[in-house]
Amino acid sequence: MKIKTVYIAIVCIIALPSCKKYLDVVPDNIATLDYAFRDRVRAEHYLYTCYSYMPKHGSGDDPGLAADEIWSNLGRSGNFPNRGFDIMYNGNNVTNPILNYWDGEIGGTALWKGIRDCNIFLENVDKVRGLEEFDKKRWAAEVKFLKAYYHFYLFRLYGPIPIVHENLPINVSPEDVRVYREPVDSVVNYVVRLLDEAASDLPSVIDKRISELGRITKPIALSVKAKVLIDAASPLFNGNPDYATMVDKRDIHLFSQTADKTKWDRALKACSEAIEACHSVGIGLYYFSNPSLNLSDSTSKILQVSQIITDKWNVETVWGWASNKQYYASRYTEEFTMAPLHADHRAFNGGGTWAPTMKAAEMFYSKNGVPIDEDINYDYSNRYALATVPATGYNYYLQPGYTTAKLHMDREPRFYGNIGVDGGWWYGVGRLNDKSQWPIQSRLGQVSGRQGIERLSPTSFYLKKLYNYQSVYNGTVYIEKQWNFPIIRLADLYLLYAEALNETLDAPTAEVYKYVDIIRERAGLKSVAESWSNYSVFPQKYLTKEGMRTIIHKERNIELAFEDQRFYDMRRWKEALYSFSQPVMGWNIGGSAPEDFYQPTVLKTMIYNPRDIFWPIKQSDISANINLLQNPGW
Repeated sequence: MKIKTVYIAIVCIIALPSCKKYLDVVPDNIATLDYAFRDRVRAEHYLYTCYSYMPKHGSGDDPGLAADEIWSNLGRSGNFPNRGFDIMYNGNNVTNPILNYWDGEIGGTALWKGIRDCNIFLENVDKVRGLEEFDKKRWAAEVKFLKAYYHFYLFRLYGPIPIVHENLPINVSPEDVRVYREPVDSVVNYVVRLLDEAASDLPSVIDKRISELGRITKPIALSVKAKVLIDAASPLFNGNPDYATMVDKRDIHLFSQTADKTKWDRALKACSEAIEACHSVGIGLYYFSNPSLNLSDSTSKILQVSQIITDKWNVETVWGWASNKQYYASRYTEEFTMAPLHADHRAFNGGGTWAPTMKAAEMFYSKNGVPIDEDINYDYSNRYALATVPATGYNYYLQPGYTTAKLHMDREPRFYGNIGVDGGWWYGVGRLNDKSQWPIQSRLGQVSGRQGIERLSPTSFYLKKLYNYQSVYNGTVYIEKQWNFPIIRLADLYLLYAEALNETLDAPTAEVYKYVDIIRERAGLKSVAESWSNYSVFPQKYLTKEGMRTIIHKERNIELAFEDQRFYDMRRWKEALYSFSQPVMGWNIGGSAPEDFYQPTVLKTMIYNPRDIFWPIKQSDISANINLLQNPGW
């Protein structure tokens, strides 16, 4: 029987007026479900169709850009479309929402349609002739995972959502099509159940790495489960009085009003299982090493920051976003984030169209491994004052003799690995000797400074983390070293485990410190205990549950900076309203003299309202389905 006579599209369940265009997906007498699942080749094509709805992680259409760690040039042209920034600049709207993942519009992926196709696959995979039972179970498990992940992705953006167990038959009543959003706990439990079902039939590793990397494995499924349950335990979803009025026509409260501490226990167990699954297949922390380059330890620590991301499918990657060559993450980022290093670079370079904010630059620790506003030896009140880089001691971080700001000095290695600053260095683009790197000079009139109105860094900072040092410019074209954006890496899981464990205890234990200190040691920092005891104005901070919570949050923001994690973390911690409402700042890029350039400058005064936490459902969808609650404030 034909698709259009057997199934009703999920988008019809959500938005009645759009049913017709999705029901008539193929002409009569051409493609049928029997044809689509008649043999292995065609069924595998349908499997890849289910994968095709994956959001473009790490791209300009990633919701993670709608945070406060990266800023973009407001004067950029349509050549640099970054819809995540558009939401950050001006907020969203209910008429034609930006990054509409509900309907698949304005940069968003049609996730309900993706869920519909997943259901079609699961309902028909048993029909495939000649498909081995092992492959049948594996493919079905992959699609169950995708179905769960698409629900989870919608849940993180919109809050409580409908649960689509299966596609509805064509003869259901109009009332049955008008679905309800389900309570938070129901959505979480459904997604977790799907992930558990999927994990049992997924391979632990990908054997055919050349052709199948990016397909789902058991460690991926368990890691996503950990993230789902961490979200469910966090303040945004766990007993949140801000959404006490979200009660539907059935008189069902979509948000529980009582925080349940046992949700952290459940999240902790999931994190532990995910880490164990990763370890069992050799996933571990990445340490950069290339003896042939003869690098200093300082440069190695700096390059490690970016290589964790851009060394393709490295040992730390749990799950990376894989698509066709056109959409490698490197094509989205490197040309927009790197500093122009000589005049010819302007021909291919976005000139810092994606630029770290002043807040991001101040977020990283001092060289002593504590926040710069806590370090007893750091001159925080004069951090914007001018300073001359000494002849020795900073050679691999900053240019000796250069006039810079104190803010750029005496910082941890991850600061220099993440952010390119005026007076700093850029390794790569053909220069592989760390004693003769490219100098970054960002003042007006200098090579990395503002030129024109479009190709410029609006903050003066450049984003080094999303760049592979092996990319080159041959004088004619830029040739990027292709890499895939990491959706989940092991350090993320370690910090989630430490967070969940800390929340289950009255006071932190050695196990909590262990998983934070592992990350810090790799970054070249001393342990939490040693750093806070010796260098912080709050030397006892790490001994309390509340103090350690703050430290873990800070460590996640630093270690996972510019990886689209902060957007979700700040929301689930209920810290977004305060943080995302602060002014976006940078240096004065219109200044040529140091005293003019090094003036903290407000680029935009941000307004982030409670309604911005959960994104709007398009008004036409609400009008079509009277049972569908709109998110508060829209």
